[in-house]
Amino acid sequence: MRPRKPQQIARELALLSLSQLPVNRKKLETLPDDQLVSKLVLGAVRTLTTEVQDTLNNAAGELQRSNDRLLTSQTRASDLNTARTMLQEAIACTQIAINQLGSAVDFPELIQLANQDKEVRNYAKELIITVNGHRTAIDQIISEALVDWQVTRLAQIDRDILQIAVAEMNFMSVPASIAINEAVELAKRYSGEEGHRFINGVLRRVTEQKQPA
Repeated sequence: MRPRKPQQIARELALLSLSQLPVNRKKLETLPDDQLVSKLVLGAVRTLTTEVQDTLNNAAGELQRSNDRLLTSQTRASDLNTARTMLQEAIACTQIAINQLGSAVDFPELIQLANQDKEVRNYAKELIITVNGHRTAIDQIISEALVDWQVTRLAQIDRDILQIAVAEMNFMSVPASIAINEAVELAKRYSGEEGHRFINGVLRRVTEQKQPA
């Protein structure tokens, strides 16, 4: 696997710790480096732990419901098809959790780079400050690009990926192609099987909306 660039590491740290860090810009800006790293890492651990637990709980629920449907069915095709669908959803949830747990293998690298590389720390901080400082505008941009969906109904990890990408494109002068590609890679690591396609589609519509008619 090719080594990742500091900004890629920073995006991942920002993504995993975004919902855990203080919203107050001044408080975040004045944090000493050692405290910032501690908060980034702790936030990342908490987020990933919550995501994995929620996903496994969802998978367990789907497995139980599919099992119950099989046990109570009279071998009718409709019952079997419903149970099969539930089982497929449980497998999909389990796969997401496996992917998220696999990402935890990279935690030592994230911690080391956050401690040693100032560029990683600074870019992660800039991302978090930008998202928090422009959250209303960012969510509005995302909302306008969603089709028959609402920002508040998005999975937290998908919402955070979109917020980071839109922040980079609209407020940090990052080329859209780079922001979108990086968001898709994050979605492949942390979202569902179709998550990266959904993220890509939404961000493509964001770029189309920015273009003059």
